[in-house]
Amino acid sequence: MSTVLARQDRLKIASLLSPAYIWLTVAIFLPLSAMLYFSFLSDVPFGDAEWRYTTDNYQAFFQTSTYATLLWKSIKLGLTVTAVSVLVGFPCAYVLAKVIKGKSREALFLLVILPFWSNSLVRIFSWAIVLRGNGVLDLGLNAILPFEVDVNLMFSTPAIVIGLVHSYLPYVILTSYLALQAIDDSLIDAARSMGANKLTILWRLVLPLSLPGLLAGAVLIFVPVVGSFMEPRILGGRVGTYFGTVIEDQFVAVFNWPLGAALSFILLAVVLLILATASPVLRRAQT
Repeated sequence: MSTVLARQDRLKIASLLSPAYIWLTVAIFLPLSAMLYFSFLSDVPFGDAEWRYTTDNYQAFFQTSTYATLLWKSIKLGLTVTAVSVLVGFPCAYVLAKVIKGKSREALFLLVILPFWSNSLVRIFSWAIVLRGNGVLDLGLNAILPFEVDVNLMFSTPAIVIGLVHSYLPYVILTSYLALQAIDDSLIDAARSMGANKLTILWRLVLPLSLPGLLAGAVLIFVPVVGSFMEPRILGGRVGTYFGTVIEDQFVAVFNWPLGAALSFILLAVVLLILATASPVLRRAQT
């Protein structure tokens, strides 16, 4: 009887999980398999083009130093955006979780998730209007300050960082908020009653307990930022050439899908290697 019940439970679990696995297979693994196949071709297998299997696309990455330079540039951009997002997002999450209550929290939550409600291109071009010379920021500062300033951040690395932080900041706020909400307020009250100051409570109690959520948000930001191309291209101009923009050019401008697929898998491998290297440190920090 118990064997029959166990088999029925397994069937129920399989039936509940099957839609998710089917979706993952169709939406993730099949496109990745097609991209992996393209990466080993000499040309796209469309029309009358002659093609063959080759590893030249992967060899091009090691033979051309520009690709490695742009990859390192993209990694530095990802680390910068992640660091800025964590420094800005964690205090916001703490205020939402432990300081503000009631309708004020709901209003602030609305402001946090507001970027998700707008198209990414709309957000980027909005920042272009704000950051350009004689733009909103320039006119606003000149209207307030008693002296004239010239603010033109367009087509610069700070403009790219600002646009990316605005796009991905909600991830670290939401994950950190969930972790901070799980911390019992009585623990903070007990530490305060024992004479711990605010800095000690933050460093020795709040931060270690909320670290899993903070690290989850950091990973959710770092991974897509390394391969981003819209913000660097629109806000960066000539300085906005990164590994992601090169991959986009291979697919859109040059129509060299095999090289673009190979560069994409190299980027994926490097990101996975970074996460695998950092995972022991991250796991130790959570214990």
